[in-house]
Amino acid sequence: MYSYHFDRNQDFNSFNYGFGAEYKFSSVTSLTAGTYRNSHYHQSNYIGAYWQPIAIGPIHVGVVAGGFNGYPNTNNGGWFPAVLPALSLEGDLIGLNLLLIPTIPNRVAGSLSLQIKIKVFE
Repeated sequence: MYSYHFDRNQDFNSFNYGFGAEYKFSSVTSLTAGTYRNSHYHQSNYIGAYWQPIAIGPIHVGVVAGGFNGYPNTNNGGWFPAVLPALSLEGDLIGLNLLLIPTIPNRVAGSLSLQIKIKVFE
């Protein structure tokens, strides 16, 4: 994942490498889980569900809701809930998720994050 942070004056990690999985079980919903190196250079984990009821060709728009951990200023690094706007572009083998992460002062650094996904099975 690559994150473009809105506050360009901080030393944030923009290359949030990691591994995750997404399982689409209907045309509008999917489950996701994974781990990545977050913007504060800490390991984070996530679990959630996408709900994307708007589709225009290969573009799907909606939200992802779930839980995250690993952010030292949010719940002392423990798990916390989040709901984020999400746009997905899905091809036959490769897809992209675009997430808008709002700034929450002294807790979360806002960013526009791009996640690449590769289909491994039908």
